[in-house]
Amino acid sequence: MSVILTESAAEKIKSLLKNEENKGMKLRIFVSGGGCSGFEYGFTFDDEIKDTDTVVESFGVALLVDQMSMEMLKGAEVDYQTSLQGESFVIKNPNAGATCGCGKSFTPAASGTGCGHAAEY
Repeated sequence: MSVILTESAAEKIKSLLKNEENKGMKLRIFVSGGGCSGFEYGFTFDDEIKDTDTVVESFGVALLVDQMSMEMLKGAEVDYQTSLQGESFVIKNPNAGATCGCGKSFTPAASGTGCGHAAEY
């Protein structure tokens, strides 16, 4: 099982990459420690594909995911949504036990703990 890239996300990635001079650039999604829930999602452009990367190709674009991040993103859907709050990539992650209202932070399902903001509400 891999990461799923929606058509909307692929179209946004295409439009972002169109402005890049380096035609070998790809969007990399990663998970890092931090955020209010323990882990947070990140995005960056990268022109280096590592041996341990998973390359997800969909709708004519490639998304790079490192090996550690793939463990936490298996089966996740990367979408791009426009709403009254703005535009952003949205990750629907079946491996997340809890997510924060910020939408960028999550706690893995196995940990059983929730968002660090819970006590503030």
